[in-house]
Amino acid sequence: MNFRKLIVYQKAIELVALLLPMASEVPSGHREVRDQLRRSVLSIPLNIAEGVGKVTVGDRKKFYAIARGSAMECAACVDVLRILIGGDMGRFDGADELLDEVVRMLSTMSR
Repeated sequence: MNFRKLIVYQKAIELVALLLPMASEVPSGHREVRDQLRRSVLSIPLNIAEGVGKVTVGDRKKFYAIARGSAMECAACVDVLRILIGGDMGRFDGADELLDEVVRMLSTMSR
């Protein structure tokens, strides 16, 4: 299966495009938050792609579950971003919506 055709993968890539620039706005005194956001948002599409490449259903589900956990972690990072960089709170709405969709899809895929 070509992982790039999966809607959940495409949405995960949208998240990367949306959140990586925001990570750069984190004040220098909070670089651990910036680094954690980068790791968690990148982990989502990477684990989806790796899961697609697995042979057994159990292995695939394991990687989808890991991607789901990374999406949940990413959502918490977005909450922290709201506090650290502030500004227009509406700018985070797109990330929240995408994360909700990705978590729902990955929850189904990992069952």
